[in-house]
Amino acid sequence: MSKCSLAVDIGASSGRLIAGSLKENRLELEEIHRFDNNLTRKGHHFCWDVDGLFNEIKTGIRLCKERGLHPQSIGIDTWAVDFVLLDEKNRLLTDAVAYRDSRTDGMMEEVFNLISKERLYLETGIQFQKFNTIYQLYSLKQSNPEILDKAKSFLMLPDYFNYLLTGKKTNEYTNATSTQLVNAFTKKWDKDLLDLLGINKDMFLEINPPGSQLGSLRQTLVDELGLDMKVILPATHDTGSAVVSVPEVDDTIYISSGTWSLIGVENPFPVCITKALDYNFTNEGGFDYQFRFLKNIMGLWMIQEVKRNYNDQYSFPELVELANKASNFQSKINVDDDRFLKPENMVEEIQSLCQETNQEVPSTPGEVAKCVFDSLGVSYQQAIDQIEEIYEKEFKKINIIGGGCQNKMLNQLIADKTKKEVLAGPVEATAIGNLVSQLISLGEMKDIKQARNIISQSFELTRFTANREEENVK
Repeated sequence: MSKCSLAVDIGASSGRLIAGSLKENRLELEEIHRFDNNLTRKGHHFCWDVDGLFNEIKTGIRLCKERGLHPQSIGIDTWAVDFVLLDEKNRLLTDAVAYRDSRTDGMMEEVFNLISKERLYLETGIQFQKFNTIYQLYSLKQSNPEILDKAKSFLMLPDYFNYLLTGKKTNEYTNATSTQLVNAFTKKWDKDLLDLLGINKDMFLEINPPGSQLGSLRQTLVDELGLDMKVILPATHDTGSAVVSVPEVDDTIYISSGTWSLIGVENPFPVCITKALDYNFTNEGGFDYQFRFLKNIMGLWMIQEVKRNYNDQYSFPELVELANKASNFQSKINVDDDRFLKPENMVEEIQSLCQETNQEVPSTPGEVAKCVFDSLGVSYQQAIDQIEEIYEKEFKKINIIGGGCQNKMLNQLIADKTKKEVLAGPVEATAIGNLVSQLISLGEMKDIKQARNIISQSFELTRFTANREEENVK
C-alpha cells in the first residue's frame, strides 16, 4: 500500500478528504472523498450535524484503504468559532450550534457592558463579529447557565472530531484564537476575561500548537476501519492552514477566497493598535506562532446563496458568464451588512438594499451576480487600502488562494482595481497547508520555509495584471 498523509478539510458548505505524499521534492494530491455540509434545524437553532460529519470522515478513511493507500497520519481542519461542550462523562451537553444562528443577536453589546471594546481588542487582538465564540458562550450563559456550570470540556469542532478519533481532548492554538478569549501575547486562555464574563474557565483545556501529535486512533476505530495512523494537529482553523500554502508571504497580501473572504498578511506579532481596531482587523494565530493580520469579509457565501435561490439552475461558471454579459450594470452594495449573514432569500435582500440606496435594482441572474462580484471587489479594495495604511507601505502582490481563486472574472477585477499583480492558486490551499503541518511534524519537511518552496514547485499559479490577459506561472 502507498504511504500518504490525509487532510480532512471541512468548510461551512462542503468537506473533502485529500491524500498527499511527497515525491521527488513535489507534493502530490489525490482527492479521496467529497461531501456536503448543510445546516439543520434543531429546536430553535441552526446546527451542524457533527455525527454525520464524523461518519463522512470514516467513509473517507475507508475509501483510502480501498484505493490501496495507507495514511500514516491524519489532520482535521474546519471553520472557526463553533464548539460543543462535554460533561464529566464526555457526553454532549450542547448541539453544535452554527455561527449563522441568531442566538448571538445583541450579545456583543451586552459583553461591552462588562468589558470595554478597546480593552477586549488590546488583549485579544480579534475582530469584532457578532458570531464570535465569546458571544455564543455569553448567549448560552444568559439562556442556559446550568449547562455552562456542568461543562467539563470546551471543544471546538476539530477538537471534538480529534477526541472522537483518539479519545484525547485538547484545544488547538489557531482555532482557539478565533474565540476572542485567548490573550494575543501570552497565547493562553485569558482567565481574567473569563472571570469578568462569569464563564466557567475550568472547561477550557491546554492549548497546543499545529504539529502536535495526539497519538493513534482509538482501538475501536482501528478494528472498525482496519488500519491505524497518527492523529496530528494541523492549523485546525481552515484559514490558518490555507495561509500556510501561500508560496511567498514577503510583500504579499493574501486573499483566502471561499465561503468567506479573508484578506491580510502574515506577521510575527499581533498588531493591536487603535487604527486596526477602528478598521476591525483581526490577529488570529497561525502556524509556527505567526499571526494572520486580516479582515473577514462575507465572501462567496453570497453567490452560493444566489445560486440556491435560483434553484441551482445555473452553475457557478454560468453565473460568472452571465455577470460578464451584464457588464453595463453598476449597482453595488455593502457585502458585510448583517442582513446577508443568514437571509431568507439572498437575491431579495440584494435587491432590497439596492432599492434602499436609490440604485438600479438587479432583475436578472446576471445582474445579481455582477452586483455581488463588483461589491466584493469594492470591499477587497477597501481592506487592501487599510492594510497599506496601517503598515505604511505598498504591497506589490496579491495571492488569491482557495476554491474562489478559480473565479477568473473576480481575479481580473481585483487586478484592475488595485493595479497590482494578482496570483491565483493553489486551489486546494487549505488541504495543502493541513498536509504540510503533518509532514513537518513527521520530519518529512524541515520547516515552513522549505514547505513553501516545495509548494511553489508543486502547483501552478495563474497571473492576472491590470487590463491584460491571464498567464500561467510556476
